[in-house]
Amino acid sequence: MTVQDVVMILVYTFPMFLFTIYPGIVVGDYLQKNYELTEKKKRAVIIAVTFLGALMLAVFLQFA
Repeated sequence: MTVQDVVMILVYTFPMFLFTIYPGIVVGDYLQKNYELTEKKKRAVIIAVTFLGALMLAVFLQFA
């Protein structure tokens, strides 16, 4: 993997946020309902799921 690949993955990550915000919210709501998360932890879960999902989509887009 070259530096150009890493840069392209990071560039692709930003548009992929549009596709991963909703799944992040759904996962956060599910965890809050079933495991009684605080609002602060729920927000952290939403951000983490959204970022990791967008990163995975970007990697698949770059190397597929």
